[in-house]
Amino acid sequence: MEQAITRIKWFFHPIFIFIFSTVALATSLILYIYWYMEVSTGLKEVAQRFNLDHGQLLESETWVVILILSILVGIILIGIFIIFVYNQKTIQLYRLQYNFINNFTHELKTPVTSLKLYLETFMKHEFSRDDQKKYLDYMVQDVGRLSENINRILNLARIESKIYGEEFVVVDLLATVEQFITDNDHLFHNCIINIHNSSGRSFPYRINISLFDMLLMNLMTNAVKYNESEKPRIDITFKLYHRRLHIRFEDNGIGIEKTEIKKIFKKFYQSGQADDMTARGSGLGLHLVQNIARIHKGKVIAQSDGHGKGAVFTVILPFKLTAP
Repeated sequence: MEQAITRIKWFFHPIFIFIFSTVALATSLILYIYWYMEVSTGLKEVAQRFNLDHGQLLESETWVVILILSILVGIILIGIFIIFVYNQKTIQLYRLQYNFINNFTHELKTPVTSLKLYLETFMKHEFSRDDQKKYLDYMVQDVGRLSENINRILNLARIESKIYGEEFVVVDLLATVEQFITDNDHLFHNCIINIHNSSGRSFPYRINISLFDMLLMNLMTNAVKYNESEKPRIDITFKLYHRRLHIRFEDNGIGIEKTEIKKIFKKFYQSGQADDMTARGSGLGLHLVQNIARIHKGKVIAQSDGHGKGAVFTVILPFKLTAP
């Protein structure tokens, strides 16, 4: 019974229907042309036998009709293919959203459950000041996780609705990155962060500061989060290539499998398996990074030699050379 149900489901699968429809339509056209050629051959023999005018039996416009019919069939096939591709992408997006909802619900539920447990413990027991401080630190970390996840959803909504909140201003990108690291030193106190600028020049660029800080936050926290080293290292390099400014963020983290490099910027995409540390997070961070780069007329590319070999994320922005 189960095998019969499986076969029925397979029969109605979009891929099977697409292939069947395409083959049926193409076969119909081939059979029509074959039929016409056979009829034409018979009519020619009749015309020769009875000395009839070929033009009366075989109008030249018939070939025009066949040509037009072939074009229409081709258009129909293209339309079917486009609908099929769109349907597959919709199904894929639905699956990604479903996985995101499950993972994101877990990301919200875990700190909430932890907070509830700590608060119930406080209500039932008396603790020394040191123990109180220890548990309060745990609670602050859980609140931070909640805040981070909620902010990502809100930021995604802001970006997709093009409500950025601040105007674009011209600032020195090098100074902006340095200021960001200084302001968030508490997040990277256990990290080795080096900034390299061999040109020695400044890089004025028109940015939305809050969005650009969001881009930096996602790239740098990822470099720390997906890192198994005792001392996470981030090397930030500014370099000009053919009227393009490359800002490289190179880390010594767990790396990215080459098969996943092109997928990691997709909305809701999470690399790795569900029980692996690479599957942590909401699947929105790098999607936000790519969208913020595009808002600033640039893009982000990722590079990695594989698992355990670190990763490089490069922000590429158009940059017009001016006198230093």
